[in-house]
Amino acid sequence: MSIRVRMTVLAVTGLLVAGCTSGGSGAGATAPPSTATGSPTGSATPPPTTDDAKPSAAAPLPASLTGQRPDWKRCAAPESGQRPGPEWRCATVKVPLDHAKPEGAMIPVALIRKEATDKGGRIGSLLFNFGGPGASGVDILPQAAAEYAKLGERYDLVGFDPRGVGGSAGVVCRDDAEQAAAEASVDLTPDTAAEEAAYLKDSTAFGAGCARRSATVLPYTTTTATARDLDLVRQVLGDDKLHYFGISYGTQLGGTYAHLFPANVGRLVLDAVVDPTADTAGHARHQTIGFQRALDNYLKSTGEDPKTGTARITRLLRKLDREPLTVGDRRLTESLALTGIAVTLYGQSNWPLLTQALADAEQGRGGTLLELADYYNDRDAKGHYSTQSHSQRAISCADSSERPTAAQAKALIPEFRGLSPVFGAFLAWDTAGWCAEWPVKGERATPEASAPGAAPILVVGTTGDPATPYEGAEKMAKELGDGVGVLVTNKGEGHGAYGTSPCVTKTVDAYFLKGTVPKYGTTCG
Repeated sequence: MSIRVRMTVLAVTGLLVAGCTSGGSGAGATAPPSTATGSPTGSATPPPTTDDAKPSAAAPLPASLTGQRPDWKRCAAPESGQRPGPEWRCATVKVPLDHAKPEGAMIPVALIRKEATDKGGRIGSLLFNFGGPGASGVDILPQAAAEYAKLGERYDLVGFDPRGVGGSAGVVCRDDAEQAAAEASVDLTPDTAAEEAAYLKDSTAFGAGCARRSATVLPYTTTTATARDLDLVRQVLGDDKLHYFGISYGTQLGGTYAHLFPANVGRLVLDAVVDPTADTAGHARHQTIGFQRALDNYLKSTGEDPKTGTARITRLLRKLDREPLTVGDRRLTESLALTGIAVTLYGQSNWPLLTQALADAEQGRGGTLLELADYYNDRDAKGHYSTQSHSQRAISCADSSERPTAAQAKALIPEFRGLSPVFGAFLAWDTAGWCAEWPVKGERATPEASAPGAAPILVVGTTGDPATPYEGAEKMAKELGDGVGVLVTNKGEGHGAYGTSPCVTKTVDAYFLKGTVPKYGTTCG
């Protein structure tokens, strides 16, 4: 339930007004992937818990891997949506479970592709990662493809499930009943010793469930390993260079790829950028500032003073903490209300829905906020959850070596509450709960993104982005290095700029289609 680095959330207003809760925290939900062919998930073998669990340096890949020829077939319908049209084809590519042992165990990476419509002007493949971590590119790309139609004229549009996600040895940690029970009973901003104990117990149980159900793959879900998969996929697709569009967490993956393979960088765009220099507390602090900034901007748009509006929302949340609202056979708790508020801040087009949801809750009707929380938590109308949050946690905790304690989290609360009375306590506690007692040690405190010698990479930051605040784009551009990171500033609201800012869209299209690199510091809006 972390909101640290979620995938791009498209406008939810139409979905919710229509009464549809498909259970997706973005353009599409991640389907449960427990039995993918060749997947090592479900092994009863306990995962390694020492430093040697981390994937070691990669070894050269054999021709049997780089020379694979994917068997492209008509795609099946994902559990959470409709079958893609016949122009889309799906396949899998084998990648090493451990890149240090390329002749050893293999896992599949699921792909989806729509070939370029302008065959004569084709540039190559354009791979997408929509964030999360844990977002299924196989599910999302067909649903979001209209935004990329111009790019699809000269590029094959390619989505993929990163390792640990969906059809790529997807991690599974708990069943629907366990997920629903935790959601209903665990307070994400515990106020008492009993609530603190329950919060940490559930966090530990989540990791233990991952170890039981997905033991084999769990140590190998790092972004580093996924970046190596990405380079193998590039070779299998026949591209000399990687052309890539990363959004939200996808920017971390893109930066990691550029660091590992600077000579293989083609045209890369990073939109809604994760700060590569921030540790666990740093990310939480950035989001505390970012979500409150977005909330303030929302309140200003309604004509309400941000301090007054924040105090009003805080009172509502405190009331829900004492007395949750009954919605059918469920309850709108403080934690679920907070989640419902957060999802609307991902895009300015959702702000009218936030106004409606808050007004309803203040009058004792919790249905709208609960429906918003369900959308964010990937719960559908039948009570089934996708496993995106499982993958998100597994990847995040494999990446980060930090394991903040409850005492360290509590020490952050006064500062974070000062930054945001609404989101501060939640994001402070999240630092300890996210990877509590995780069964696998993480790779490092912060990712590497330096890419000397790489081709220019566009780094797009939006000034009102709540989840990946603008400052992260500045840091990423600097970390990539002089002549590599090219900062583009979007003065606007929301998580991600392409498709919502005409100026950013035009700039990115010119870069991808013509190779036009904008001036560092180009500003839109």
